[in-house]
Amino acid sequence: MPSNSPVHIPAGFNRLAWSNLAAQSAEQIALAAAPIVAVLSLGAGAGATGVLQTAQTLPFLLFAIPAGVVADRMSRRTLMAAAEGLRTASLLAILLLTATHALSLPLLAGLGLVGACGTVVFSVAGPALVPALVPREALIAANGRIELARTVAFAAGPALGGALVGVTTGSAAFGLAMMLSSLAVVLLIAVPEPDRAARARRHPLQELREGAAFVFSHPLLRPIFVTQFVFNAAFFMLQAVYVPYAIHRLGLDATGVGLTLACFGVGMVLGALMARHVARVLRFGVVIAIGPIAGLLAAVLMVTTIRVPSAVIAGAAFFLIGVGPILWVISTTTLRQAVTPHDLLGRVSAINIMATGARPVGAAAGALIGAISGAEACLVVAAIGFLIQAIVILISPATRLAQQPA
Repeated sequence: MPSNSPVHIPAGFNRLAWSNLAAQSAEQIALAAAPIVAVLSLGAGAGATGVLQTAQTLPFLLFAIPAGVVADRMSRRTLMAAAEGLRTASLLAILLLTATHALSLPLLAGLGLVGACGTVVFSVAGPALVPALVPREALIAANGRIELARTVAFAAGPALGGALVGVTTGSAAFGLAMMLSSLAVVLLIAVPEPDRAARARRHPLQELREGAAFVFSHPLLRPIFVTQFVFNAAFFMLQAVYVPYAIHRLGLDATGVGLTLACFGVGMVLGALMARHVARVLRFGVVIAIGPIAGLLAAVLMVTTIRVPSAVIAGAAFFLIGVGPILWVISTTTLRQAVTPHDLLGRVSAINIMATGARPVGAAAGALIGAISGAEACLVVAAIGFLIQAIVILISPATRLAQQPA
């Protein structure tokens, strides 16, 4: 059984954790404000807001891998600070355009894409920097703090952004996001990143092949990537049809739908808070298995609502999808950091982020299945996806780990 002895978190990491909270909050406030401003101030319809959302997510597919190569070539702290500075600049530009009534939908989408580029680089370089700041035995605790900040920002940012837009038509929301992003840059500059040994420069494609070969040939990392890819596809398939399903099949109004979806955020926060304790009392492999199993149980509960329409059951499903996968993110991030050479961490983190490319695939599949066969069929297909990802991880050697690998 894992040791219950306390671990020390260095002050340098605490600066990174606070910077992460500020950056994540800035991102969530801006992401919430942009489509509301587009609809209320710029007259955007559903198609236009879809284009806006695409612009804000496209960099994760286009730039994650290049960001990983760069993160393995230079100071990760400097790269993160520059990336967050890019987001600050994009938010400042939106704020100025809003103040001068010159903001247009193309400009909002373009600046959203620029800001998302900063998010991608921050997300790739951050996990690669953590092992340089904390001892190996503190990785679970450190990653738990990072994820707690992300979940708090995820839960509070959209509500705050929406409320500020309602009062000031966008200026206050983008202004607050810009200040938080600037604070993240200042905190990052103060992070004491240790020097890394210089290494020979090679062609970027060679470095990409090296990172991909490491992930897809590693007996622990390969099933984790596959599990995460299938989970993302299944979850976004479910999300694609949930709102109309909840209204027409479960009989919920807008408030009821919002409350069931809020259970997801509650689960995320609780999972992040309990991660360190769970890691102390359970085997490392068991902690890894919790997320996929929770996802499968959630999918079974959601399918149950076809026969037993219930907001309580739907809320419980979203709670499980929140609490379990946060433990998954923390434990698998720790595993990647533990088994990956430091010079490869940026590229390995980038390949992990590429698994989120399954999200638009799952959403599109959900929309197609829902249109042809109905939301109920989509929930069943999503449940099959959750079953597959659970099987993949349960038969892998990752769930048999007694403790964090050396």
